[in-house]
Amino acid sequence: MNYLELLKFAAPETLLVIAALGVLGVDLLVMRNEPARYRLMVGAAVSCLGCFAATFWLLSVDQQAHALNGMLVLNSLTLLVKLSLLLLTVFTVVISLDSNFTQHVGEYFALILLATVGMMFLVSAEEILMIFISLELASLSLYILTAFHKKNLQSAEAALKYFLFGSIAAAFTLFGLSLIYGLSGATNLQEIANALKGRTADPLLMAGLIMTVIGFGFKVAAVPFHLWAPDAYQGAPTPSAAFIASGSKAASFFVFAKVMMLGFAGAEGSGFWRNFIPGWAPVLAILAAFSMVLGNLAAIAQSNVKRLLAYSAIAHAGYALLGILTDSQQGVSSLVYYVVTYAFTALGAFGVVAVVENTTGDSRLTDFAGLGRREPFLAFCMMIFMLSLAGIPPLAGFFGKFYLFAAAVGANRDKLGLLWLVILAIAMSAVSLYYYLQVLKQIYVAAPPTHQGSSSLLMASSTPISPLTRLAVGVLALVIFVLGCMPDLLLGRLAPAIQSAGL
Repeated sequence: MNYLELLKFAAPETLLVIAALGVLGVDLLVMRNEPARYRLMVGAAVSCLGCFAATFWLLSVDQQAHALNGMLVLNSLTLLVKLSLLLLTVFTVVISLDSNFTQHVGEYFALILLATVGMMFLVSAEEILMIFISLELASLSLYILTAFHKKNLQSAEAALKYFLFGSIAAAFTLFGLSLIYGLSGATNLQEIANALKGRTADPLLMAGLIMTVIGFGFKVAAVPFHLWAPDAYQGAPTPSAAFIASGSKAASFFVFAKVMMLGFAGAEGSGFWRNFIPGWAPVLAILAAFSMVLGNLAAIAQSNVKRLLAYSAIAHAGYALLGILTDSQQGVSSLVYYVVTYAFTALGAFGVVAVVENTTGDSRLTDFAGLGRREPFLAFCMMIFMLSLAGIPPLAGFFGKFYLFAAAVGANRDKLGLLWLVILAIAMSAVSLYYYLQVLKQIYVAAPPTHQGSSSLLMASSTPISPLTRLAVGVLALVIFVLGCMPDLLLGRLAPAIQSAGL
């Protein structure tokens, strides 16, 4: 493969890099002295144009490639995930239009686009060096986005914690992958799996495997590697937190599944009830159980909606790990459906939180009081997002959990298999309904505050909401409803794509 062909297959990422440079150039050279509102609109337009150009290229060009020993692998499955990431980026850009946390508009949008580039390379990689480099490109951009609210000390504190935990996790990942390379002599995931067959008892392999799980456990915010998430979600600017909760989570889970199922094929062990066998499966089973329990129970005590969504994300990481544990095509299909629909749901919820934060100054539960009366459309959308996260039919969250649990129950059904985790997940889903309903109670039942200085009604009337923000939140709610009523729109494309990808 020559460089021209390689550039052709990397064209979507190239277009995003050009858009990032373009939005920087326009903001710094042309729009610097204009009002922030106009700069936001122009920056968002350039960013969305880059995303649409990348989307058009993905849809119009035959994307089938296996280049540079797995550094760039393109197939139907990666195409679907990349398209999802581009859509999530567009919605993140749109819900940023009402933000006023920074004057560095060009830098903000450029970092979002560069993070997307890292995530897109990440889902295309089947080579451990490329996976690590892509992770770092996305992570470094997200660290800076977390700290972008310079007037808020919580933002700086959250970014510092995120960076320190991320640096330690990156060290674990790199050291674990170096052990795997030393044992296998290969960097391609499939070649690693072939070289490690029959060596499951090797202590160095177990050490490398556990270190790799620690690194990716941080990325998906699984217990006990979750400590960064509540502070990062609460302290980061809300659009940045939305992108961390959606795009980053979707890309990280996809590559996590790929590394485990392709790179460590044959070293699964077993996480089945009373039949634990050393490998990565029992480790993920324990992480899943603790994530579901701690995430849901800790969310009950939260009084800030962004922090509540952070603990909710930890619990959802536990549910999603079930898809990897099944180690089957049905499991991968249910995992991708679940993380994609969860990403759109979380992004929509943060979109509503951003509106409330802009109008009331904070994102506490009490700040949502009376939202159903003053913003009935956004309140209705928030109800869809909360009920979908809780797993209420006919929304996408219900079918995502249903397919995950069905795949897990089907794994070694005769020996109960992962049924113990499914029972725990169902019980914790029932617990989660309590704190999601707490948000809806504030929206539809609680009366808004009326004392001087904290009147949501007064502040709402003084801060207009962009029609594009309303449109983005409404479209996200519609997507969640449609994918719940017609899940085969996504699942029907996933099954043949996964089969062709060899997962």
